Amino acid sequence: MSEVDDSASQRGAGVRPLPYSQPSPPPKPVVAFNRRELDTILRLYGRMVADGEWRDYAIDLLKDKAVFSVFRRSSEMPLYRIEKDPKLARRQGAFSVVGTGGMILKRGHDLAQVIRVLEKKKHLRVVDA
Repeated sequence: MSEVDDSASQRGAGVRPLPYSQPSPPPKPVVAFNRRELDTILRLYGRMVADGEWRDYAIDLLKDKAVFSVFRRSSEMPLYRIEKDPKLARRQGAFSVVGTGGMILKRGHDLAQVIRVLEKKKHLRVVDA
């Protein structure tokens, strides 16, 4: 038994405890679209791709906002950006649609209502009976 005790003490002889350090702060949360919001956006995207209007998209998750960008071609600037900014939730609404030039087309609290600005208007025609 003494041989086992001696070898165990020799193994731990060179080990020094690490100095105490402050625990690192938890990572800051990133703003993201939740599942329902993403479903609503992707339904519109699918309809517009089927119509040949849009071809590509990008999702950017930043510290202060989440952005869904829509492109006609992937090499171009985005046609529209659907943004979620929680800081504006109590004031003007967390969701906004921004055009190519940076102009805000619509802003509000309800995503489905806000992205209606992007849906095609159905042209009404008079039909002779």
